[in-house]
Amino acid sequence: MAHIIILSSSIRTGRNSHRVALFFKKLIEEKQVATAGIVDLNEYKFPLFEERLMFQKDPSPEVLDFSKKINDADGIIIVTPEYNGGYPASLKNAIDLLYPELRRKPVAICTCSDGAFGGTQVITSLQFSLWKMKAWTVNAMFPVPNADKSFSEEGIPADKPGTEKRAMAFLQELFWCVEANRRMAEK
Repeated sequence: MAHIIILSSSIRTGRNSHRVALFFKKLIEEKQVATAGIVDLNEYKFPLFEERLMFQKDPSPEVLDFSKKINDADGIIIVTPEYNGGYPASLKNAIDLLYPELRRKPVAICTCSDGAFGGTQVITSLQFSLWKMKAWTVNAMFPVPNADKSFSEEGIPADKPGTEKRAMAFLQELFWCVEANRRMAEK
């Protein structure tokens, strides 16, 4: 069974995107389609990026833990808010620490906003950064408009049947990439 890491990237007070990360973890576990864990950047408190992990002389235990969780995952769902048309500095800071951990790793992008467009302006810039790092970005996206109204603080969707149907289609694309990646690694 695949292991999926859900990267909750906002460290902002009153963040709403974390609700969506909780939703994905619960959905994956309830449907028993994979194992799942949340890597919450709010818990890491990384300093500003100074150097990639592979070049650090004495990396912190938090950086090593983060790297291991990303490396050990079969696939990643990045849940990110849109802040002023971009993704948060906390996510860029964390991504820049990595390189080999993301190479050919299937990564699915979920964007969130409190507005009507669901953070879709973030997709291109985040995808470009991931491409530069040679991550395999999944072609399905999961934009969440009005995140503050669409999900409770516990990650329960307001429209459970509709949201789960859309989420399962999104996850199936990620799982397809995870399986294709596994098969290629066997060759």
